[in-house]
Amino acid sequence: MIKLVHLSKQAKSDLLRVPEYIAEKLKFWIFLVETSGLDAVKKIKGFHDEPLRGNRQGQRSIRLNRAYRAIYVMKSDGSVDFVSIEEVHKHDY
Repeated sequence: MIKLVHLSKQAKSDLLRVPEYIAEKLKFWIFLVETSGLDAVKKIKGFHDEPLRGNRQGQRSIRLNRAYRAIYVMKSDGSVDFVSIEEVHKHDY
């Protein structure tokens, strides 16, 4: 069960530039993962957790609102699994 979340340098930098409510929603997602596990949080429809395709194959995204997404990668290193938030950006429509 994945319960550890690591923020990359890029994600930390991105969080300083997004609106506060976007950063708070990501912090809430992290809290849920650390307390309930990633598998349980993936089932919450409000985050729209989905696998990405194309150049981002192997990555997943969650929606923080209509414009902002957090991209993450599930990693497994021996017996230690963790989720790394790769970036937070405004999604173009």
